[in-house]
Amino acid sequence: MTLLERLNLDMKTAMKNKEKETLSVIRMVKSSLQNEQIKLGRELTDDESMTVLNREVKQRKESLHEFKQANREDLALKQEEELALLQRYMPKQLSDEDLETIVSETITEVGASSKADMGKVMSAIMPKVKGKADGGSVNRLVAKRLT
Repeated sequence: MTLLERLNLDMKTAMKNKEKETLSVIRMVKSSLQNEQIKLGRELTDDESMTVLNREVKQRKESLHEFKQANREDLALKQEEELALLQRYMPKQLSDEDLETIVSETITEVGASSKADMGKVMSAIMPKVKGKADGGSVNRLVAKRLT
């Protein structure tokens, strides 16, 4: 089942159950997917759909951080709820141990030895962990290993 099909099913369920917040988030994600589809002029692949979903999750995390810094608990709570709903559509996240293993293997594959090789390592590792790990976490792990 594609992401769009799953969103359509969940949207119907949310409508029947009168879940306004869930319905709002699903519509927003569908809109983002459709905008990307129009931009590309074709159907989205699963990877492209995940990229759009990752972008939405990242936006929520950034907004959440900003709202918490501004002591806007009401807005922060709304972002947390939206983030929780979006997480249902994300693939299972890699554990720290699995991520460290992938980072180590990729560093060995690329033959990286210093921080100057960080770009090579990141470009090799990100397709492997796309949607399964946060880019910031991967970046910190790679930097730690290369220093």
